[in-house]
Amino acid sequence: MTEYISGKRLFRVVGFDPSHRQLKLWSEATAVDETSTRVEVWIGHVELMFLRPYYRDGLHIRRATEAEFTELRERHQLAEADAEWTWMLASDGSFVVSGNPSWREAEFSLMDRESLFDHSKPWPPVYPVKWGTVE
Repeated sequence: MTEYISGKRLFRVVGFDPSHRQLKLWSEATAVDETSTRVEVWIGHVELMFLRPYYRDGLHIRRATEAEFTELRERHQLAEADAEWTWMLASDGSFVVSGNPSWREAEFSLMDRESLFDHSKPWPPVYPVKWGTVE
């Protein structure tokens, strides 16, 4: 998959683990968004990030274009090799330099706080789930 487009969902940054360099963004099922699934985005090997705490219009994760990367390289002193690993998150200029972003989506109750990215559990799970990786 070359990109991930969530549609008009509210996403929020739920965590960053600096020791493992992992970023997590979640979109809960809400009546406002008319959604019944939770979407989780997991991004590992984060080197640099420019984020908002909330994305009210969803996410559109894709590799930075050559023009976008040129601007980011100059602004943030990125190495030319980072072009392959620079991902735009939304149209507002949010980005990460990291490994490939992954996403998972499943029907979850609002109060269920178990992560879809619980690496201690078998994958795929027994319940229906969609998933992918942005490449």
